[in-house]
Amino acid sequence: MPGFNKVVKSYDEALAGLQDNMLLMVGGFGLCGIPENLIKKIYDKGTKGLTCISNNAGVDGFGLGILLEKKQIKKMISSYVGENALFEKQVLSGELELELTPQGTLAEKIRAAGAGIPGFFTATGYGTLIAEGKDVKMFDGRPYIMEKAFPKADFALVKAWKADTFGNLIFRKTAANFNPMIATAGKITVVEVEEIVEPGELDPNFIHVPGIYVDRLIKGSFEKRIEQKTIKK
Repeated sequence: MPGFNKVVKSYDEALAGLQDNMLLMVGGFGLCGIPENLIKKIYDKGTKGLTCISNNAGVDGFGLGILLEKKQIKKMISSYVGENALFEKQVLSGELELELTPQGTLAEKIRAAGAGIPGFFTATGYGTLIAEGKDVKMFDGRPYIMEKAFPKADFALVKAWKADTFGNLIFRKTAANFNPMIATAGKITVVEVEEIVEPGELDPNFIHVPGIYVDRLIKGSFEKRIEQKTIKK
């Protein structure tokens, strides 16, 4: 079926069209399921002025953390940023803008973007700084704040375990995290995977994201880093 094959041959091709000052959504949780090679390619390209929506900012020297080294990220929209000393330094110095969002709210704002839902109400954050300036509505006697969906990202960067050439995706265990919803929320969704198979080789009962959401697909090799290594004495 010509035109259905999403596979590209290089990371240059995978990120063709990426420009300064774009909005990116980046999958992963900690260092689990991050599109590390796509991030490294952005680092090599030197693309700057980026706004990144991601649960966290990687660690010093790996994941999104490497983009901070050349100050390529202008703004981070995240829920947890505690593993990155350079991130902390740039935020406190005013070099990096930070928008902290509760993790569940972050996930739903991404999901809503992919589903075409403009906003939703949540009790999370009511009575805190997060609620300032937002509409409040009562449901069954309880106050809820309205959160707007994120806009579609210029690029959504995703890491999956296995895909077929049509872009149907399977994630493995915890590496699913934010990846499936981010895959639906990009104007251009780029996915790097550990294995690519032919159409029909994936069990349709176990496909997590259908290929209709995927624009580009590339096979990569990945480093299995441990974010916090603890060993028994």
